[in-house]
Amino acid sequence: MHPCRGLCVRVSVIAHGLVGCQSRSGRRSGGFSRGCSSSGLRLVDLPRANRTIRHAAVTPQSREEEAGGSPWQSMCSAKRPAGKHAMGSSHLLNKGMPLGIRPPIMNGPMHPRPLVALLDGRDCTVEMPILKDVATVAFCDAQSTQEIHEKVLNEAVGALMYHTITLMREDLEKFKALRIIVRIGSGYDNIDIKSAGELGIAVCNMPAASVEETADSTLCHILTLYRRTTWLHQALREGTRVQSVEQIREVASGAARIRGETLGLIGLGRVGQAVALRAKAFGFNVIFYDPYLADGVERSLGLQRVTTLQDLLFHSDCVSLHCSLNEHNHHLINDFTIKQMRQGAFLVNTARGGLVDEKALAQALKEGRIRGAALDVHETEPFSFSQGPLKDAPNLICTPHAAWYSEQASLEMREEAAREIRRAVTGRIPDSLKNCVNKEFLTQNNHWAGVDPATVHPELNGAYRYPPGVVSLPAGGLPPPVEGIVPSAVPIAHTLPPAVTHPPHAPSPGQNIVKPPEGDREQHPNDQL
Repeated sequence: MHPCRGLCVRVSVIAHGLVGCQSRSGRRSGGFSRGCSSSGLRLVDLPRANRTIRHAAVTPQSREEEAGGSPWQSMCSAKRPAGKHAMGSSHLLNKGMPLGIRPPIMNGPMHPRPLVALLDGRDCTVEMPILKDVATVAFCDAQSTQEIHEKVLNEAVGALMYHTITLMREDLEKFKALRIIVRIGSGYDNIDIKSAGELGIAVCNMPAASVEETADSTLCHILTLYRRTTWLHQALREGTRVQSVEQIREVASGAARIRGETLGLIGLGRVGQAVALRAKAFGFNVIFYDPYLADGVERSLGLQRVTTLQDLLFHSDCVSLHCSLNEHNHHLINDFTIKQMRQGAFLVNTARGGLVDEKALAQALKEGRIRGAALDVHETEPFSFSQGPLKDAPNLICTPHAAWYSEQASLEMREEAAREIRRAVTGRIPDSLKNCVNKEFLTQNNHWAGVDPATVHPELNGAYRYPPGVVSLPAGGLPPPVEGIVPSAVPIAHTLPPAVTHPPHAPSPGQNIVKPPEGDREQHPNDQL
């Protein structure tokens, strides 16, 4: 009898022959039946419905691979032992290696069909066309690593993820073959990038795709607080009669003129700069505080810089947060800093929920120390007005971490994230990556120095990149450099032309020469959404 007897099931086949049987009952537990897999893998009951991995379309080649093992499986591990509980190959991947040591990072193409998984989403239609010729793509739709299929934990080489799942060290250690994580978005505070680097996992992000959307949403929140459009709309929806001047004055109480107000920005990365330029067009005087930003940028943008957070809070009629979240600025806006703000100031946060102490904010809203607040991000997400310290707070606008979203931005982020995975699969890690945020930890913590490549995958015959320390050196190490020879390179056999000094152009009258900040092409620490 079919193992899913008693249930109305549908079979979904999307990639490389792995079949998942999903119950139509819609229950959040036991959404998958045991044993429903044409590949011989058992899909265990998972705590959320729709928790399975799915692959691209079945082809005759994939059916042959299904019967005899796909090429990338054979290159990653030895023949899988028999038995219905034989899932994954973590014990084979680490065969002959010290405990906790992973196979070395690759140089050049990986094995033919590495597994790439979307951890906390279901739609792979954008990523599939970019990756289908170099990788097998699956999705997990998980909210924690406990909900990720064992096959992904054992065999996934790359992972794509949004902001709804958190990967700390104990989570990262569950992945046996993972080499790269790409965050589809710019913020990566939900990933322990230092531990990832120590484990040999590169972490990348997409810092620029949704800058315009986040800046536009921030201005919408600011304008709503000043013009009270949300509360006016709500009054009419509730049937409030508004006709006389007195009635308008009552329902629109708190509305203020924008021109001449001071907007204070905490953080002036990509989003902060975009907000500043928009705010100036509305008549705001814009000041900012950013200890990471090089001198001179404020002059090029026509902004005023303050040197302390206290100065910004004291001079701002509206404070907007545009900085990343780290261990140094958690609860940056708290009871102490709120007391340093102007009486009746506004607060806007489209950066990270952990920057604001919501309990202190709720108390300040009730006491009137803060006239109004707009939050797109929260300490606990998904946010609900029915619970938490903000449930009874007045003059509060909340949106569900959607300031970054537009169809165009979502498409751009997903495409670029897939291309980053492709660069990792076909090139070097981390050298080929465009936005690796933990490169320093990858280079400082090298786990491959004592690994014999012959014990990792002897059948590859040098297809792997031998990491530093693996290639044997002659006795005494590297020879000393010889005059006329660049160490580790070839002798210089050509003569460079003499340098020509060009006189600088004289500046125009009244022109301000602003020296571009060093490392202008580097990602700013506050370029997170």
